[in-house]
Amino acid sequence: FAFGDTFWQQVSGTGMGVSPAPPWATIFFALYERTLVPRWAKYVYFYRRFIDDIFCVWLCDTDPDENAKQWSAFQAELQLWHGLTWKCTDPSDSCIFMDMVISIENNRIVTRVYEKDLNLYLYLPPNSAHSKGVGTGLIFGQVLCYRRLSTYQTDADSKIKEFHQCLLARGHTNDSLLPLFKGAEENAMNYMARTEEDHQ
Repeated sequence: FAFGDTFWQQVSGTGMGVSPAPPWATIFFALYERTLVPRWAKYVYFYRRFIDDIFCVWLCDTDPDENAKQWSAFQAELQLWHGLTWKCTDPSDSCIFMDMVISIENNRIVTRVYEKDLNLYLYLPPNSAHSKGVGTGLIFGQVLCYRRLSTYQTDADSKIKEFHQCLLARGHTNDSLLPLFKGAEENAMNYMARTEEDHQ
């Protein structure tokens, strides 16, 4: 492929952009995780990965020097699988994972929505040739996402208001948006009121 005035040829691994690549990548590193994670059970209390994003709860050693040693050793061992390179952030009371900010506040796990600073919010304009259901699905899905990922309702309220303003800036009108937002809020409430068994 070409990038600027340079040309590149991939000579190893699955072709970038092909549809099986994400599940293959997930399975490929899972083969290593089956032995890696149990070996570090003393320190790794919780471990989840989505393709190339890992979220881990690290139990710190009471001795700071020993903790630093073990954390370095864990990071080094993470890199030992067929040339894959992982960039780790140091343990903290707050981190970004996917589209969430996960924090420990007053001994409680709190989540908020994370959006990149460079996000341009280029939502579909009202004159788009997409079918009407695409716009409806966008609003229903985004409102549900904000509600589910926010520990505090006020955080979700703020994000939903920003989302509404972005759609207005793209040319939508309040007359067309408000009924959809009302339906989206009702949908989110109904969805979140269901038990885990209802979702299976």
